[in-house]
Amino acid sequence: MNSNVIVVSHAVVAQCSRCSVRRQLGKDDVPAHSASFSMFSVMKLVLVIIFTTTLAYAADVPMTQDELVRRTQELYDAVVPGNQAPWKKYFADDCIFSDEKGRTFDKTKLVADVTPVPAGYSGSIKVDKVQSRIVGDTAVLSYDANETETIFGQNLTARYHITDTWLRRNGEWKIIASQAHRYYEDPAIGKIDPKKFGDFIGSYELAPNQTRSVTAEGENLFVERKGKKEQLFPETSDLFFRKGVEGRILFRYDAYGKVDALIDRRNNEDVVWRKTK
Repeated sequence: MNSNVIVVSHAVVAQCSRCSVRRQLGKDDVPAHSASFSMFSVMKLVLVIIFTTTLAYAADVPMTQDELVRRTQELYDAVVPGNQAPWKKYFADDCIFSDEKGRTFDKTKLVADVTPVPAGYSGSIKVDKVQSRIVGDTAVLSYDANETETIFGQNLTARYHITDTWLRRNGEWKIIASQAHRYYEDPAIGKIDPKKFGDFIGSYELAPNQTRSVTAEGENLFVERKGKKEQLFPETSDLFFRKGVEGRILFRYDAYGKVDALIDRRNNEDVVWRKTK
C-alpha cells in the first residue's frame, strides 16, 4: 500500500482515539451516540482514501514485457478449450483484429470465433521470439506463435508472426489492435517422373527479350532466367515449386498432348510463358 495512505489513515485513527479518550475522561461534553457516529464516518473516510489511492497506485504500476507475454500466453491457452473469458478481458471493446487468413474482426466477432476444438482434435500454441516496445500508455508486443495440432493422431505444425498493440485507458491495459500472418512453408517434396522431362525442356517467352529456359540434369529439373538458375522440386509429377518461393510452376498441355506453355502461378493467378522451342 502507498505509504501516504498509511500516514493519513493512522493520523485520522489517532485523532479519533484521542476524541474517545477525552470523552471517557469527561473533558468533552459530547454525547456517546454522536461520538460513535463521528467515529464511524471517519472510518468510512479512511476506507475511501485507502481504496482510491490503491486504485491510483495500481494504475501507475508500469507494464513489462513479461506481463504482456503472460497475458498473451493466457489467451492462447484458452483457444483449445474455447474459453472466451481471457479474450473478453484483454481485448478492448473497440479493438481491430486481423488474422492470417485476411479476415478482420471486431471484438464481438473475435470472441464468438473462440470455440472448443472438435472431438479428435488437440494442440497448443506457444509464444516465442518476443520483442516489445513500451512507451507511456502504449505497448507493442511482436512475437512468433508456434502451433502444434493433432487431428485423430496425425500431427501438424504451423508458425505465425503476430503484433499486438496494447493501450492503457482508465488504468487498464487492453489490446486495441492485432495483426497476424503465417510464415510460408515449402510443400512436401513429391515423386518426380524423369520420363516427362522431354515434354518440359525448352525455351519459354513472356514478351520480346523476356525468356526463360527449362533444362534437366540427371533426375533434376531446373528453370533459368538471366543467368539465375533454380531447381524445380516436384509437388507432383506435373506440379513444381522453388524452395523459399511462394507459388507453383506447372506446364500446360495443348489439345494434341504437347506442352505449349509454362505457367507461373502466384496466389491463384497465372503468368503464362509461351513455349517457343
